[in-house]
Amino acid sequence: MHLARFNPVRFAHLPTPLEPLPRLTEALMTPGGGGPALWVKRDDCTGLAGGGNKTRKLEYLLGEALANDADTLVTQGAVQSNHVRQTVAAAVRFGLSCEVILEARTGSDAVDYIRSGNVLLDELMGAKIRHVPAGTDMTLALAQVAAEVAALGRRPYVIPGGGSNAIGALGYAECAMELVSQANDMGLEIDRVVTATGSAGTQAGLVAGLAVMGADIPVLGIGVRAPRDVQEANVFRLAVETATLLGHADRVTREMVVADCDYVGAGYGIMDEAVIAALKLAARTDALLLDPVYTGKAMKGLIALSRAGRFDGETVVFLHTGGAQGLFAYQSVMDGHLQ
Repeated sequence: MHLARFNPVRFAHLPTPLEPLPRLTEALMTPGGGGPALWVKRDDCTGLAGGGNKTRKLEYLLGEALANDADTLVTQGAVQSNHVRQTVAAAVRFGLSCEVILEARTGSDAVDYIRSGNVLLDELMGAKIRHVPAGTDMTLALAQVAAEVAALGRRPYVIPGGGSNAIGALGYAECAMELVSQANDMGLEIDRVVTATGSAGTQAGLVAGLAVMGADIPVLGIGVRAPRDVQEANVFRLAVETATLLGHADRVTREMVVADCDYVGAGYGIMDEAVIAALKLAARTDALLLDPVYTGKAMKGLIALSRAGRFDGETVVFLHTGGAQGLFAYQSVMDGHLQ
C-alpha cells in the first residue's frame, strides 16, 4: 500500500502483540464444546501516554500537521476521551500546543468522572481545555477554536473526534497489514476481527486495508453510540475515502461493513450490568483490562454473540483499542459490583 508516501511520524510501539486468550476462550465454551478460539490484538499497548488505538491514527495526522508547519493541535471528544489524551500526548511529544474541547456527552457530574481518569492526564500534560454541554455542534466548535488560535498568530491543525478522517484511518490500514503479517508468521488463520466502533476510523481503516490487500477477513464492529444504519454508513463512507487515498476505492464494498449496535445500552459512555460483567470476565480470566466506554461494550457484545453460537468454530481476534485509564473515572459506578 506504500504508506510511506503519506509521511507518518513514528512514535507508536509497534507491532503490538497478537496473543491468545485461553482462559476467556474456555469461559465462553458452550456445553457442547462450541464457541470461538479467541485472540487479542493489543492496541492498548501502543505506548503513547498509556496507549490506545488513536496512537496509530496520530502517526499519520501528526505527519500532516508537521508538514503544514502547525504549532497547535485542536481536537475534541467526550469528557473521558481516550483520543484527547493521546492527542495531547502527541502534541507534547512534538513540542506543540493543544487546545481541547470536552463535551459533557454522558450527562454525568460525578466527581470521579469529571476530574479523574483521562481528564487528570490531560491536565497533567498541560492541555488547554474548554468544556461544552452535551449536544454541542462539535464541528462548529472546532472551527471556532481554530479561528481563535489563528487570530493569535498561531498555526492550528484540526483533528476530528477520534482522529477519524481518511488520513487518520490510514493507521488502521497499516494495522491490517501488521495483523495479517503476524498471523502468517504464526500460521494462524483468522476467521473474523471484532472491535468497538464509534467515530468509525478504526473499523474503516481495517476494512480498507484488508480490502486493498485482498485479505478475506471480515470485520465486525460492535457499536458504542449510533444506531446500525448510521454507523455502517459512516464506516463505509470513511472506508471508501481511505481506500481512495490508497488508490483502490473500488475494492471496498458495502457488504464488507457490518456493525452490531445492539449493545450500546442506555447510551454512549453509560455502563450497565452487562458491561461490568464483561470487564470482570476479561480481567479475571486473562487479566485483560478493558475500558467502560468502548472495549467493555465490544466485549459485552462478543460474549453475548459467542454464547449465542455466532462464532462457533471460528478463530476470532478481538482488537483491543485501549482506554483502561478511563476505568478510574467510573469507580463510583462500579462500587458494589466488583465482588
